[in-house]
Amino acid sequence: MAQESTAAIEIISHSPAETRRIGRHLGKLLQPGDLLLLEGPFGAGKTVLTQGIAKGAGVEEVVSSPSFTLINEYQAGKAPRQVRVYHADLYRIHGADEALALGLDEYLAGRGIFIAEWPENVAEVWPSERLWIRLRLGKGDERIIDLDAQGMRYVQLLGELERELRREAKG
Repeated sequence: MAQESTAAIEIISHSPAETRRIGRHLGKLLQPGDLLLLEGPFGAGKTVLTQGIAKGAGVEEVVSSPSFTLINEYQAGKAPRQVRVYHADLYRIHGADEALALGLDEYLAGRGIFIAEWPENVAEVWPSERLWIRLRLGKGDERIIDLDAQGMRYVQLLGELERELRREAKG
């Protein structure tokens, strides 16, 4: 029987520190070529989650929002297993033409890890295989994190993330 090529999970975070921790678990599982799309309103925790993801992937620098630079680039890991992590803020980008003028297609064709905030502004440019993450505001510091995997790589990634989080909860 063929495995389903879509999957979704919901995770509740109760604080920014917990959101970063969830991101670290996800970041440890990422591989070059992975695409993560983070959607949510201002203050939902997109950059906080990205900070954890980058840390888990091996980025040692401080990760900040690329609101005005549009794309920040970080080095993760040590040679020979170094990988680039690209963090894009697409809030000011609208439509495929602007995204392509930014060079988005070149970043996606590369061998780095690509994380984009506000991906819905250029929804038509994303490949069908990706991990779409929606962050919603809960009560107080609570955040609801919905992860929607499209494609076998991302379905497997979600399965690994769920196992990691369960293992940690038992620990």
